[in-house]
Amino acid sequence: MCFGTIEDANQFYQNYAKRVGFVTKIRFTRRVGKDKVPKNQMITCNREGKRKSRVSPIEKTNPRTNYNCPARISIRLNKEGLWIISKVCLDHSHPCDPEMAKLLTRNREMTMHMCRVIERNDEAGVRPSKRYQVLVGDAGGFSKINLKEKDVRNYLSRKVRNVTEEMDAREMLKYFTRMKEMNSDFYFDIELDQNKRLKTIFWADARSRAAYEYFGDIVSFDTTYKTNRYDMPFGSFVGVNHHGKSVLLGCGLLTKKNSGSFTWLFNAWLTCMHGKAPKGIITDQCLRIRARIENVMPETRHRLCIWHITKKIPEKFKRHKRYEELQNDLNNIVWESISEDDFQNQWEDFLIEYGLEDNKWLSGTSLNMNFYILHIGISILVFARILTCV
Repeated sequence: MCFGTIEDANQFYQNYAKRVGFVTKIRFTRRVGKDKVPKNQMITCNREGKRKSRVSPIEKTNPRTNYNCPARISIRLNKEGLWIISKVCLDHSHPCDPEMAKLLTRNREMTMHMCRVIERNDEAGVRPSKRYQVLVGDAGGFSKINLKEKDVRNYLSRKVRNVTEEMDAREMLKYFTRMKEMNSDFYFDIELDQNKRLKTIFWADARSRAAYEYFGDIVSFDTTYKTNRYDMPFGSFVGVNHHGKSVLLGCGLLTKKNSGSFTWLFNAWLTCMHGKAPKGIITDQCLRIRARIENVMPETRHRLCIWHITKKIPEKFKRHKRYEELQNDLNNIVWESISEDDFQNQWEDFLIEYGLEDNKWLSGTSLNMNFYILHIGISILVFARILTCV
């Protein structure tokens, strides 16, 4: 069998591999002359060879690289300038599955129609899993599509979500500029990385800035929301008005929840609020946030959000043989204690009763929060009342 080019020979073996149920790789290509013209090539199954790791794990972490599969073909350039198959081995040392071959990495492909469907659904705010189901429905079922759900996610990350200064960042800047022109009290700030891609955003309208003057003593900062199309954590600064209602005091979007992003965001928020830091701030259990608060707002008292703490109780103690009793007693201590001394006494009895004296999560050592035991309940519940009396 002869081929006009080396690429045609490669494509022939790839098509054969797809029908049989494996993936090919080029083992080596021999080139000659100053121009490095290819003269022969060996194409093998991608499970050829036996990889020797530099480390020796007890359990094989990637056994498929150790099959030492002999399947291969050798092609060479003849005197007529055509490529011919000189050697063939069709035996494999592993099972081949033609039905699954289309989902192997090299055989997966995305058509222009699929790309456009993904982009339209992304613009409409459809979740990635639903976007994949749409493609499956269009194809007529899972057996008819040669994509995985992660291919949809990868495409969105690689193509659609390329947030650059020329694209979404510039559009957001235009929008914020228009808002600033409509109301001079509107505030925004945008941070770009070295590649001029969107890194961190902060904004607050005139109503939020005015509300902070009255209801900014105690603020809650939360970054548990990530429902936007770019999977950027949304950070909200929230206070409580004299009617007990939540008041938005500023918003931020972060590409990463790291120390640098939090430092920038807190500084931007303080600048917006004329440098006036709150008396107290409540956050979730994030060491980075705590460290940045201490650095940017050293006079502000920091406490943990009781909701974030209590929601982890099932995760931490579900396997305890007295879990239901433990949960009830813990709730009573947190919510029914009438003083700090009362809380601490009950807390120490609780740890002894359930054998949790050395529990790192409860003691706070794993979180590096020594105040956690003393203030897990009382300080958070009466935090606002204490600070308004200071």
